[in-house]
Amino acid sequence: MEGPSDGFKWFGEGFDGFPKILPDDCVQYTLYVINERLNSLEARAQLRKVQAAAVSLCKSLLKSFIWQRDEFRLELKQEKGLSFLQGRTNFGDSVEDEWLVVYLLRELSRQYPDSWVRVCDSDGEFLLVEAADALPKWLNPEIAENRVWINDGKLLIIPKEGKKNGVREGGLKLNAALTFIQDRKPGLLHTLAIESEAFHRLQKYPAQIENSLHHALVTIPRRLAYVLRENSTYISPAVEAFYLRDPIALKPLQSPGFSKLSIPPEDWVTVSVKFTKVGFAQLKGQDIKTPRAWISLLRDSGDITGQVGYEVGMKVTCGFEMLLSDPQKKDDKCVREISLLLEDIDTGEDHLPSDDDIKKWERKEDNESWLDINFEEFDRELSGKGGEDPAGFGDKAAQGNLRRLVSRFEKFMNEDEGGAQDAEFLDDMDEDNDSDTSATSTTGGSEADVGEGEVDFDEDRFASMMREMMGLPANEPPDATTQSEIRPDSAALSCVKSNGKEDEEIRKAMHGMEAELRDAGALSLDSRPDDKPPGKKSVLSTKDIDRGVAISHLATGCDGFPEQSSSDEDGELNIDFGRAKELLSRMADD
Repeated sequence: MEGPSDGFKWFGEGFDGFPKILPDDCVQYTLYVINERLNSLEARAQLRKVQAAAVSLCKSLLKSFIWQRDEFRLELKQEKGLSFLQGRTNFGDSVEDEWLVVYLLRELSRQYPDSWVRVCDSDGEFLLVEAADALPKWLNPEIAENRVWINDGKLLIIPKEGKKNGVREGGLKLNAALTFIQDRKPGLLHTLAIESEAFHRLQKYPAQIENSLHHALVTIPRRLAYVLRENSTYISPAVEAFYLRDPIALKPLQSPGFSKLSIPPEDWVTVSVKFTKVGFAQLKGQDIKTPRAWISLLRDSGDITGQVGYEVGMKVTCGFEMLLSDPQKKDDKCVREISLLLEDIDTGEDHLPSDDDIKKWERKEDNESWLDINFEEFDRELSGKGGEDPAGFGDKAAQGNLRRLVSRFEKFMNEDEGGAQDAEFLDDMDEDNDSDTSATSTTGGSEADVGEGEVDFDEDRFASMMREMMGLPANEPPDATTQSEIRPDSAALSCVKSNGKEDEEIRKAMHGMEAELRDAGALSLDSRPDDKPPGKKSVLSTKDIDRGVAISHLATGCDGFPEQSSSDEDGELNIDFGRAKELLSRMADD
């Protein structure tokens, strides 16, 4: 017997390669020029123009920007007869870098309307993830690949169609998507609701480019100040080297002496250094002891530890030392450039900046309040009571994202709720969520759903219903002398003495009702999921059931309450409320 088909094709069946999976924290982007009036050579020339425009755009917008890891770059490629521009950016822990890439691609598509851009990351079509609230039900991750495109600044989606229209329903191949765009461009879906949700993070650009950076005064060796003056982007790999350090990376700093150090801890100066906000937070969030190789030198440097920004400066210096001493990084572009700069200093081809030169440098220092979180304000934001403090916590973008996250969560929790307004008490007690202490209901409108959505066992209502079915006044309270102590953890309940002809009749009726309920399995304490009869059920704790059934026995005096089975280890009682209601109604009619 043949097993289910997984759609995999072997080499003789049209094998087209293994699926490509992006590494974590990476965004990949591809740009095609689609114009039926252009031949392949003209389309390739157009791609070169777009590539040059991308370089110009980065120079104008990102002149002072620092990427967390990789920068934005488009390379001209050709594959299976198709020419296109493609790039991949590793954004590390800085998600803002990923959205900056999307912003640059959208701007390029506006400059060149023939450009069609597809962007994805390790989560797939992350633009659709961002717009999840506004997506149609048919657009799920299984069929979303190659359907989402950016053109002329707009978010366009290839609709789901059957084979009769030339596009296979379900997953979409790249060639089929490009053919659809070229031949049937008017058939693309453009929904403002989806577009606004997918691009809502881009509203803060280009201002966010500068807001993602942080300037701080730090005390570092003069050699390092010279290196950062030449290129401030070297700070990112050094911060990452410090943040991801291990015992092997720390070994050069723990060796006594400094003859092997590339940047010895001497000749300290205080300068302004530019960080990414993510990188600065990573430095501030970690501690490191003074390296052993520094101890003797710091004694000769006076009270350097008390200067402005010494702690951050020590971490930055250690990060550069670990970066330059890592054999796995020796071929990286930044490491080679830093080594050449230091070599120029050692050979005398260049000179370190003097104190007078450093005084002319910009000394910019930003406020670090964005690192602080007021947890009281944070709690108010979560509860929807924000706005009492104009400053709030964090920045405006953080507050906006938090409110958006909370609103989405609330919508997700409430979108499936609803139900009849006048549902009966027994019908409200639907299947629970396997809790040992309470049952929860997903229907809305009844009193049991108010607040936390928990279903409470209403003792008074249960007793009133039992009295109505037995022909007694619904509001007649049981005689105080018949009350006995109810112990929820007892195996049986103590019976209550009663006198009179009426009590004797009630006792007989209750015995009969109890026997029939037990025979029908409604009071079975040791039933299992496989033995459950069909119908609406609820699982209440034994404590709650003991309390409810005890009320029905208080006025009668009984000795037939079933003992809890020794095999019932979880202390739960499964009751078929539908059958119980039917039997109680039939007894009342008799």
